[in-house]
Amino acid sequence: METIESKDKVYTDYFYDEADFDKNHFRYKYLHIPDGIKRQPLAVPPVLEPDKQTDTDIWFTIESKEGESQILPGSKTHTWGYNAGLLGKTTVVKRGMRVHVTLKNSLPELTTYHWHGMEVPGPITDGACHAPVYPGEEKQIEFTVNQPAALTWLHAHPCPSTAAQVWLGLAMGVVVTDDNEAKLPIPKSYGVDEFPIILQDRTFHEDNQLDYSADYDPMGVYGETPMINGVVRPYVDVTTQKVRLLFLGGSNRREWRLHFDDDLVMTQIAGDDSFLQHPVKMTKLLVGPGERLQVIVDFKDYKEGDVVDLYTDDFKLVEFRIHKFEKDDSVLPETLFTPEDPEVDPNRQVRYVTMDDHNKMNGKEFSMQRIDMKAEVGKAEYWDVKNTNSKDHGMLHPFHIHGAHFLVVSRNGHEPNPNEIGVYKDTIEVAPQETVRLKVIFPMTGVFMYHCHIIEHEDAGMMAQIQIYDPKDPDKKYPLMDMATLTKAFAEERGIKESEVWMPGMCTEGYGPEADTGASTHASTGASAHAGHSMHHMEHMSMEHEDTSTGASHR
Repeated sequence: METIESKDKVYTDYFYDEADFDKNHFRYKYLHIPDGIKRQPLAVPPVLEPDKQTDTDIWFTIESKEGESQILPGSKTHTWGYNAGLLGKTTVVKRGMRVHVTLKNSLPELTTYHWHGMEVPGPITDGACHAPVYPGEEKQIEFTVNQPAALTWLHAHPCPSTAAQVWLGLAMGVVVTDDNEAKLPIPKSYGVDEFPIILQDRTFHEDNQLDYSADYDPMGVYGETPMINGVVRPYVDVTTQKVRLLFLGGSNRREWRLHFDDDLVMTQIAGDDSFLQHPVKMTKLLVGPGERLQVIVDFKDYKEGDVVDLYTDDFKLVEFRIHKFEKDDSVLPETLFTPEDPEVDPNRQVRYVTMDDHNKMNGKEFSMQRIDMKAEVGKAEYWDVKNTNSKDHGMLHPFHIHGAHFLVVSRNGHEPNPNEIGVYKDTIEVAPQETVRLKVIFPMTGVFMYHCHIIEHEDAGMMAQIQIYDPKDPDKKYPLMDMATLTKAFAEERGIKESEVWMPGMCTEGYGPEADTGASTHASTGASAHAGHSMHHMEHMSMEHEDTSTGASHR
């Protein structure tokens, strides 16, 4: 069998034009480490224990809660997390299992639970804007896992406060396993030779606290201090020759351009929603907001006592400390995974989606009650997604689709990047004036969002909705959240007037102040004033929605 070791090609660039990198944006913030922080072990999120499990079903409780986290020396930082004070415990599910989840909100305000990368029904189980869980409330969802092994993730998605809640810590890994992964000769001992690497950045204010309203920027919020799994200045003790790193781009805005100090090769084996068909060797790796990429690093040429450093650009992120290890002669097969690649009906129209400015899709700001496109469940389609911003003033926009995976067909009519071939993705960076063609498959019915995953951009309106229908019930209506209900709920929970509610960025439907950098004068997410808890339910939401699916979304 031909093996990856027999392949000589090693890619040594990031596959994107450097002029489009976020560091060339005029509001970019360079990273730095506050004084007095010593190196500390990388925190490995513990695995969430199920409430119950059988051969076919598994039950979990996922609780959103407040916490106090020792991130910097001195005062602890007020944070939010899932079953933890910050971020969350890693949830592991296996293909074929029926998953039952109790969603418990112990926060002082409403939140949602979005399963980014999971193929689940929409809009309620998907957990975006239309599925609020109110303070003190519990809701039940369930779904069957029918997708390949991957690192997906759970994060808050209460439009338009997604960015603010993620900033406080509501993000965690959800690992899907399957029989194919179990057979592959790859590191898979969690916390020993397999490590999640959640890449985030935060700015800490007086008394080590987060203040999203003070940092808010409609172009995207940068933090000044890197946090890896919630840790500043982490190191990893390397006790095996080969290590598997599961990168998650968990930042609101920042791109991570990763490389080792001595250009040690990383072998990418997986992307967002599956393994790659064939491994790809590289020395540089760009991880955008929302993306997940898995690599294997072989430390065979290092000896006990060596230190290897992982950088983003010229900034050191993680220190790998080499200890004594046993020789590992395992060989990766050339083929790791074979994606299904269904034919597209040649008579089916190509979807045309544009990302415009920092706050529009197809020239429109997001509206919760508007359905922008419709498509039949299970039918493969081509989507042409274009970043319409100019090369002079534009940026990479990470395009994300809920409830679906896609194959990358081309970039500006040319072959995709090498690590985008033969892998299921749900998030992809699109450069200014670039068009990517995607083959998109929605396996579930419901209403789903597609948007830019610079979170401030989706909150500002760079988001739209598609209804996936069963031909037997093409006009099914779904309960959709509206801004009036949302604004009223936040006002009651924060103990303020509706006119004082600040939901940064989104000013559609006549709600919300105009986005500006003076937003810190408004009440922000996580404020201490919360008089009363709003116990609204989905039956209070409108059952009707505007349908513009025959409009400009096709060409």
